[in-house]
Amino acid sequence: MSQASPGQVTRLLEGLAAGDRGAISEALNLVDDRRSEQREAALELLDGLARREAPHDPYRVGITGAPGAGKSSLLNALVETLRDAGSGIGIIAVDPSSQRSGGALLGDRMRLSGGARESGVFLRSMAARDRLGGLADATQAGAAVLSSVFEWVFIETVGIGQSECEVAQLVDTLVFVAQPGAGDTLQFMKAGILELPDIFVVNKSDTGPVAERTRNELASTLGLTGDVRDETWRPPVLLASARDRVGIDDLLATIERHRAGGRKSGRLEARRRAGQVAFAVESLARRYGEYGLERVGGAQGVADRLASSPDGSVFAAVLDLGREIEGGRAGS
Repeated sequence: MSQASPGQVTRLLEGLAAGDRGAISEALNLVDDRRSEQREAALELLDGLARREAPHDPYRVGITGAPGAGKSSLLNALVETLRDAGSGIGIIAVDPSSQRSGGALLGDRMRLSGGARESGVFLRSMAARDRLGGLADATQAGAAVLSSVFEWVFIETVGIGQSECEVAQLVDTLVFVAQPGAGDTLQFMKAGILELPDIFVVNKSDTGPVAERTRNELASTLGLTGDVRDETWRPPVLLASARDRVGIDDLLATIERHRAGGRKSGRLEARRRAGQVAFAVESLARRYGEYGLERVGGAQGVADRLASSPDGSVFAAVLDLGREIEGGRAGS
């Protein structure tokens, strides 16, 4: 993409408001562009989206889990069901990065069949760019773009373990997909992963007793963790088969219950605010270090700045705070 031209942001905002797929692609390219000359235009676009009244209430769902669990197949089943109900759906598939180009290594492959290629569904592959958690900053920006157009935004991670930590800050509901008989429950406990998901799904329920045993084991383990992070929601463990389209309606109904409960209790709004703060703090600490972060008041200072500008974008706040840090360095 060449340097942003005058009027590009206005044109993209208008195109996104109209749901134009060309504008969606161009906007995603802009926010995924790492060149410094594109940053101002990207932030202007994201600010415009943050200030604009959305025509719908978008909801973000993360799909994560170990490789081979059937995340893509389960997501495809969810997408087909929602599409049949007339819902607009945006998908971000976070892929490993190419060591040579930095782009999505598997970006050209069709991760999802059928449903993800139909009208009303927009699929975008994004590169993890060697982040430990597997989520690039552009994923947060891409989710903001898709949320301005679609009612549902799904983010499927590369499934490399710690990605759950970062995606949990980005979505409203995190779904963990487990594979029957994988024997990973103890490892998940050690990694702290079981403390993050809102819903657990044992896929491939068509395996029968093996899937049932895995569900019981997972449910027992969750009971042992004594997780009291949220008194209003206890993460359920569901059975589903993406292959046979069994349990998909139950999973969607459970996501809706989590959504409704979060709205009623205020948990959803608080989670979104906390996710923005966590993203901003992490971005600044990664770029400027803990010393640089302390120059703007640390995590609390970042939280205060975001609270003082509720209509602005978290991306613009990160850029402004970064300039303050850099200005402080120059003056010291």
